[in-house]
Amino acid sequence: MRGMGLVVLLGTLVAPMAWPRLLAAQARQTSADEYTRYELLAPGSTQFKITYDVTATTPGAAAFYNPIRKGSVATEESVWDPTTGRPLVWSVMSGAAARAAGFTDADTETNYIRVTLPRPVPANGEIRIRIVKTYADAKSYVAGADTVAFVRSLSIKYNAVVLPAGFELVGVNYPSQVLTETDGRIKVSFMNPGPDPVSYLVRGRRIP
Repeated sequence: MRGMGLVVLLGTLVAPMAWPRLLAAQARQTSADEYTRYELLAPGSTQFKITYDVTATTPGAAAFYNPIRKGSVATEESVWDPTTGRPLVWSVMSGAAARAAGFTDADTETNYIRVTLPRPVPANGEIRIRIVKTYADAKSYVAGADTVAFVRSLSIKYNAVVLPAGFELVGVNYPSQVLTETDGRIKVSFMNPGPDPVSYLVRGRRIP
């Protein structure tokens, strides 16, 4: 196909003049409509389950990189296409490997979950994905004899924290909505309207 003047990229035909622009687009990652749900697991375990919904918006990107926060140990990871319910291919890689793969904004001291998107992000389009993982983080999730506290700097716009079963809410440091889940657990959610992270603190007490 030497005379056709086209390059095959990820199953699509791309004109040679568009190649540098696509590579530049993939070097920086953009996203939208982020939502994170933190479910506090058994008191004393320091573990909480995270469900992270995000829309990948980088034109031409074939992968999405989700950082594993420093100080947290991630287990039980899974990634899904919420549109079809099908699992997506993913792997954990170092920041250096992520940079080598084309994500030049990667922090070399951070590990990432690399998600293979079901198709490249179209121009002026988006792809929604769901990442599920369990973190162990003794600084974020602390338990006493009959109390729990979750404190974490949260930078995305929409967040929710779910207390363990059998616990009631006794304090929260930011304007929040409080709801009861169908299984009886208490969910506290909030919206961050500004550009800066919110240091969010939720305290719970075991119901006598």
